[in-house]
Amino acid sequence: MARLLSVNVGLPRDIEWKGRTVHTGIWKNPVRGRCRVGRLKLDGDGQGDLSGHGGAQRAVFVYQIESYRYWQEQLKRTDLVHGQFGENFTIEGLPDDTVCIGDRYQISSALFEVTQPRVTCYRVGIRMNEPRMPALLTSSGRPGFYFRVLQEGEVGAGDEIVKVGEANERMTVAEINALLYSPNHPRDRLERALRIEALSPGWRVSLEALLQSQTTGAGSGNAGLAPAAASHPVAPGFQPLAVAAIDQECADVLSISMRDRDGQPLKAALPGQYVVLRLRPSDSGPPLFRSYSLSGPLSTEHYRIGVKIEPNGAGGNYLREHVRVDDVLDVSSPRGSFILQSGERPVVLLSAGIGATPVLAMLYALAAARSTREVLWLHTARDRQHHPFAAEVRRLMPALTHGRSYVCYSRPGSQDKMGQDFDATGHLSRSVFNEVGIPQDADVYLCGPTRFMADMKEALAALDVAPDRIHVEIFNGSESMTPGVVGAATRAPHLPRADASTGPLVSFARSGIAVHWKASAYQSILELAEACDVPVRWSCRTGVCHNCESGLVSGEVAYGPQPLEKPADGNLLVCCSQPVRDVVIDL
Repeated sequence: MARLLSVNVGLPRDIEWKGRTVHTGIWKNPVRGRCRVGRLKLDGDGQGDLSGHGGAQRAVFVYQIESYRYWQEQLKRTDLVHGQFGENFTIEGLPDDTVCIGDRYQISSALFEVTQPRVTCYRVGIRMNEPRMPALLTSSGRPGFYFRVLQEGEVGAGDEIVKVGEANERMTVAEINALLYSPNHPRDRLERALRIEALSPGWRVSLEALLQSQTTGAGSGNAGLAPAAASHPVAPGFQPLAVAAIDQECADVLSISMRDRDGQPLKAALPGQYVVLRLRPSDSGPPLFRSYSLSGPLSTEHYRIGVKIEPNGAGGNYLREHVRVDDVLDVSSPRGSFILQSGERPVVLLSAGIGATPVLAMLYALAAARSTREVLWLHTARDRQHHPFAAEVRRLMPALTHGRSYVCYSRPGSQDKMGQDFDATGHLSRSVFNEVGIPQDADVYLCGPTRFMADMKEALAALDVAPDRIHVEIFNGSESMTPGVVGAATRAPHLPRADASTGPLVSFARSGIAVHWKASAYQSILELAEACDVPVRWSCRTGVCHNCESGLVSGEVAYGPQPLEKPADGNLLVCCSQPVRDVVIDL
């Protein structure tokens, strides 16, 4: 007979961890007496991170006393108490390798349905004082599972758990867990899992991505886990390309076109992607790595990049002062996931300053295809002298049946003509969006300075443009994901306090930081990135979730601990990797 041994609840609290403050609800304590179960949670319970826990699909987390006994033996622990794994229900008699997704259970007056395995994160490692715990739970096939609440009621310790229904397709929690996280993703089992109506939407999306990757032959890695930032991986390394042309686009922007020295075709880029340049300002110093968007039409004959010349910009000033036609530059293959999506939805290309470069490549692609989609080009610049590619945009727009443009100058010059050079004085804003009429169902491609990006996202949100339709490119770094960490100051990437003078050189290409690896100071490249305030994404920190998967521009890494599944070729997991030799990472 299955029984409910303990009902555990707890409200989120702030704890100190590695010098940071983490807001978490992982601490749960047994309830005395009966407890009401609502659609979204138990009375007295709460979640610190609602993006990863809680909600209708994950209202109640369940863990088994049989697994407690397993971990007591494996970890040599005698101090485990009910609620130790963050569960709401500590139960007996329903192991993960028997319970199936879609099983329904009556506990007293409440009715529940199994929706998914638990997705583990670093916070269970904090609670257990065992950093490896997320990987151990997942690899052991003992993750626990979530209930959806079909009928509210009251429950208490000692209640019998009665099975009252099941799904047509029978797949256990352990099987579904292994299907996503292990290296084996058999097509027939993916198809079976996707026929289970009770499977939560999040897991459904992940398994659909795995199935789609098998259909398209997308390559290595786990498409069900890799973030969008890690899609479209390419082989690490640089190729020597000759400078074919250098053009002054405006007062502070150069275009540099590059081709293969022997006339061989280049790897085709997707509209919106960028390349990484390895520059050598001095013979003795470390190289500089800079990322530049491809700004021209799609071509296998040449790449064109747009370079902003900043007063103190090492990369831009080196290219302006020292690079000439026929010089050779080290250039990576095109990379990045900020790409034009196919379909028929309207397209909004929204940029400021040098942010025009990737969206200009998208405009070229749309014009070349004679697209009949509604296309709206919105750009802001200081004035005509600081407005790159203006003539090209005006030349491309007539190729689009439903193309429109709107340009704002913040400080137009005396010779700048409204209606010819620009459409309005000021900045792009919600009022401008209302005036030009941004379609709510549009795909929006946004690139520009940090403050501009924040303002535009706020204005788009006010117009009810769906967040998943807003595609963002960030030149210097990427958007971080540090679940549960609160109150952390945002600082520009910098060298660590005590940079080593020997060891492999770890270069964070998009952040412009190069640091020597010191094995005694850091356990992973993630820890080194955090010491430099390089924006990173992570959740499990043990090679399970792949949120940290990033592009490996060049070099080689080793893993410790070994991830449950390797990333795609050309990528790395920064949370559990260490450099074998000099590496360049797309962060």
